[in-house]
Amino acid sequence: MLAHPKANSIVWGLTGLLTLFVSVVGIWEPDIYTGIVAPAIIPGAYSQDLISAATAIILLCLSLARRSNQPKQQIIALGILGYLFYAYGIYVIERAYNGLYLVYMAIFTLSFWALISAGATFRKETRAAALPRTLRLASAAGALLQPLIFYPLWIAMLLPLMRTGEQIDSLYSIFILDLCFIMPAFLILSILAFRSHRMGLIFLPALYVLGFTVIFSLALGEIVKPLFGAVLSPSAFWPAVLLSMLFLVLGTLHLHRLTIATQDVPTQPDEPANDSKRVQP
Repeated sequence: MLAHPKANSIVWGLTGLLTLFVSVVGIWEPDIYTGIVAPAIIPGAYSQDLISAATAIILLCLSLARRSNQPKQQIIALGILGYLFYAYGIYVIERAYNGLYLVYMAIFTLSFWALISAGATFRKETRAAALPRTLRLASAAGALLQPLIFYPLWIAMLLPLMRTGEQIDSLYSIFILDLCFIMPAFLILSILAFRSHRMGLIFLPALYVLGFTVIFSLALGEIVKPLFGAVLSPSAFWPAVLLSMLFLVLGTLHLHRLTIATQDVPTQPDEPANDSKRVQP
């Protein structure tokens, strides 16, 4: 699916290593967030570090795997990179100026350009993708649900700020990342999937990986609250659990049933030779 898989894997591996380093530091010493984020948000930062450590390990394994040139492994890696762009974009935009801030910026930068590189190296000979009709419609509808919910919700929260000119002190990064990057991606890929376009069918599972990791981090943040002297909020916990499970189920089914047809071009130095035509299940 992606040309030059070795070059892409190197970037994935470097991103995974940096992420594993900063997330382990955050897990080991949560006090690094004291004074730079609101006390109520520290459990969320801790849970994000737990999720980031897990995704970093997966990304490292994918970068080192012999099958890193396989489309479905690449789709999972792109979803993880999208999550890292989002998670560390929050730290960068929110000015989390601790001793790791430059590393946060490096992860934010590497994940962004790794996604751009993936788009630039998407092989034109990836001719078609297929998904059973019922599952395709369900997956596209699930993706469309996100912009239908979050566009009105976030805009409704922004309008009073726009009227008064008030500048909030934290979590304004969510408005930027969701409204400018994540929700448009869900909207575009949902429409493409409804139309059976190969780009929608191929890349929509990556968004489900991103969505699951981001939302499950919120649920996990509620679970770890007692570690920080706070009380779990069921009204915040259960919607996050249900939405993350929706992402997980739709993404897993979509990726499992997805088939990608490719026609190979002459082998490049970092790619193994292939038959003239193959179908990736």
